[in-house]
Amino acid sequence: MLSGVILAGGHHRRMKGENRAFLLLEGRTLLERQISEMRTCCNEITIVANDPQPFLRAVDRDIRIITDYYTDKGVLSGMHAGLALAQNQNVWVVGCHMPFPSADAAMLLQAYKTDHVDAVIPWVDKGAFPLHGIYDRSCAGRIGEQLNEGDSYISRFLNRLNWIELSETAFLEKGVGCHFTKTIHSPEDYYSLTNSFLQHEFELLYGGEDARNIDL
Repeated sequence: MLSGVILAGGHHRRMKGENRAFLLLEGRTLLERQISEMRTCCNEITIVANDPQPFLRAVDRDIRIITDYYTDKGVLSGMHAGLALAQNQNVWVVGCHMPFPSADAAMLLQAYKTDHVDAVIPWVDKGAFPLHGIYDRSCAGRIGEQLNEGDSYISRFLNRLNWIELSETAFLEKGVGCHFTKTIHSPEDYYSLTNSFLQHEFELLYGGEDARNIDL
């Protein structure tokens, strides 16, 4: 059994306050894409948000919407809230800025999670992706201790855990692509992504010809 947590709080300063969860990609919001993917492997889904109201109108009633216990403490406060209320021992945590969450990747990560491991985290392109990791719900206590000390850095949180990394090679060997690590931080990231989708649609329509060379 797996719990899913979507972190949708924050101030989204680089997006000028626009919540990335509601960005559209191929006719669906990022939030809709994440919920759809999580439903394939999670028996409960929780959204952690600063303001629940926009989400109440956007999701089904079986989706739990909560706020941080520790306010204005960044990613860790959202993780704390989601982990603390999770019904299952294993929790898949995803950031709302990730347009391609992968249930296959989550299940592979969970397969490496044992009772003696606090978390299993993707290690792709020489870096960790803690916001697509599988965590033991007991990690909420570790986060609470750290936040009570005035420390909200996720890198130092990882130093408190007994976690293992799952390499890019391990995913590829199982036929799981690593596109799930893609993130949107700024309008430029979003425009680049939407333009790449448009380019792909033109290639399918016109047999691979560059869209810039099509005379419309």
